[in-house]
Amino acid sequence: MAASDATLRDFFKSPKYAVVGASTNTDKFGYKGQYVTHNLPATPVNPRAKAIEVDGREYPTVGSLSELAEPEGTSVSIITPPHVTLKTLEEAKQLGIKSVFLQPGTFNDDVLAFARENFRTVLAGDGGWGSEGWCVLVDGERGLKSAGKL
Repeated sequence: MAASDATLRDFFKSPKYAVVGASTNTDKFGYKGQYVTHNLPATPVNPRAKAIEVDGREYPTVGSLSELAEPEGTSVSIITPPHVTLKTLEEAKQLGIKSVFLQPGTFNDDVLAFARENFRTVLAGDGGWGSEGWCVLVDGERGLKSAGKL
């Protein structure tokens, strides 16, 4: 099923967020602070960095989704290559995570099929306001507004 604005709203109604592929490299999309900009309770997921600094503030990371305090109440945004994304989705499924947002470039047909078969809320692929499909940097504020968080 294709994502819609209702899907976007559902993703952002979550009480918590995690960003898999969060990066210390300021040139990567995994560094961009969509969740931080709006003071959302977001946990960066990066197995190699102990913390990520954004706008002068340091955010502790977790190494994997299994380290989240409440995974079943967390919406997960993914910014990793497709082979890593699939492993992340498999872990997310086991943890009871219900909502995932696959950023452009993070999935192939197999990854997208797995996500759509195993999660209640999936934002990925065609749709959104961006030229490459659903993207938290392009569609995030609209989703936050529709979820009553802005």
